[in-house]
Amino acid sequence: MSTLSSAVTESLARSFLAQPPDVTTDLGVYLPLVVMFALAGAFAVFSALLGPLVGPSRYNRAKVSAYECGIEPSPQPVIGGGRVPVAYYLTAMLFILFDIEMVFLYPFAVSADVLGMFGLFEIFLFIATVGFAYAYVWRRGGLDWN
Repeated sequence: MSTLSSAVTESLARSFLAQPPDVTTDLGVYLPLVVMFALAGAFAVFSALLGPLVGPSRYNRAKVSAYECGIEPSPQPVIGGGRVPVAYYLTAMLFILFDIEMVFLYPFAVSADVLGMFGLFEIFLFIATVGFAYAYVWRRGGLDWN
């Protein structure tokens, strides 16, 4: 039995060494992917070029004017109310900060089995750190709109 398996192994090894793999036939595996990208690109170009041709082209003053969140645009800022409150920027930055921190939980969720107890301790430490930061911001009034 072992002589038969060794003979098969040797013949397979000789055939692979004697004939290198044909690169031109191996690239055929990627042909559906290339066709899909070509079709997607053709559809994008076709849509971009066809839109102005078949779409309505009736322009008026309202369509070409600047749009400012539903209010009439003014050439000069409104006195006393033209500034955006700083609380908006702080809330936006806090959202980005906590959102990015939560993204770090996804790799743990994927590899939780491999990490074991060490990973569980580290993720609890991470969540506690984020929780302390959230409590600090809440206590300092960073989430209040008043």
